[in-house]
Amino acid sequence: MKKILLLGSGELGKEFTIAAKRAGQYVIACDKYDNAPAMQVADEREVFSMLDGDALTAVVEKHHPDLIVPEIEAIRTERLFDFEKEGIQVVPSARAVNYTMNRRAIRDLAAKELGLRTAKYFYAKTFDEFKHAADEIGFPCVVKPLMSSSGHGQSYVHNDDELKEAFRDAMEEGRGDVKEVIIEEFIDFQSEFTLLTVTQKHGPTIFCPPIGHVQKGGDYRESWMPYAISDEALKQAQHIAAEVTKALTGYGIWGVEFFLTKQGEVIFSELSPRPHDTGMVTLSHCTNLSEFELHFRAVMGLDIPAIHLEHSGASAVVLSPVDSDKPLDYNLEDVCREDHARVRIFGKPVAHVGRRMGVVVCYDKVGCDMDALRDKTKRLAKTVLGTDPYMKK
Repeated sequence: MKKILLLGSGELGKEFTIAAKRAGQYVIACDKYDNAPAMQVADEREVFSMLDGDALTAVVEKHHPDLIVPEIEAIRTERLFDFEKEGIQVVPSARAVNYTMNRRAIRDLAAKELGLRTAKYFYAKTFDEFKHAADEIGFPCVVKPLMSSSGHGQSYVHNDDELKEAFRDAMEEGRGDVKEVIIEEFIDFQSEFTLLTVTQKHGPTIFCPPIGHVQKGGDYRESWMPYAISDEALKQAQHIAAEVTKALTGYGIWGVEFFLTKQGEVIFSELSPRPHDTGMVTLSHCTNLSEFELHFRAVMGLDIPAIHLEHSGASAVVLSPVDSDKPLDYNLEDVCREDHARVRIFGKPVAHVGRRMGVVVCYDKVGCDMDALRDKTKRLAKTVLGTDPYMKK
């Protein structure tokens, strides 16, 4: 049995914990608030700010974990190098977590060190720097905090009049103590997709079938597998994902995001060194192993012979229509009346308007009408709390 310290206890951490517990492991779930989703299924819990390096070190010294599994961005990541030197396995590695928790590091690695195609970009710490970068890139452009998740602080800017608000939002909504933004050219893409990439200790790097996804306000709303893509585009994406993950080092699952242009070009967007929001579609059993089971096997050094597409699958989020510090009343009946449909409630103790509180997943045979499957999934997601999955936070 291994002792796993999970840093971040949201819905992704909860599913990873379930996978670990099914295999008889011991999990300590950590987050900045009590009764977070993963804490509800873990062996122990710790409540503290992971941006407090001393508090993080104290928790590590208290529990002496075999593995540290980061699931969020807001972590004092430089401490992970010290833990790694002490013989604790950091997932996928301290280097990978440090690079990917900050958009500057991962973007520079991809564009400057590896020479991969990305959107044109600049960084800015002041509004004057930001304005100059916008003049260089032109409109429309995309603005993001250097450190954030779920679309917080991200916006599309169409003209000079929108610059001040976009800069303020990005600076205020960034996670951690990094006060800097990235401004990118807008890619006129046909679609976005995610390639779940698994790096193994003893085996080759392998890939899930590509996942199509739609975002609103920079946050995931629906995803589906398989995403229709040409063989050539898939080869481009797999090559890029393999190059970036190899450079970052370590073992586990990575959510690698891409743009597909109208001309068929694949452009690297972002990367997460952990299970990905859009990968919740794998809870529909469209693949032989979910992304959480894949992550668990990889970080434990267990073999993954292959990833098989067994069904077509779709997911749609369940959003809160209210602010509440009490449990919401979920309608499960409509989903349960439907064949090939499942609902997963995350168990978040506090709700905000537009907060992701659960997910509906549906599946059908490979080659089914994907538009119909997606429509069914979004329709059912709307019944759980009476909200449209496409509402903006």
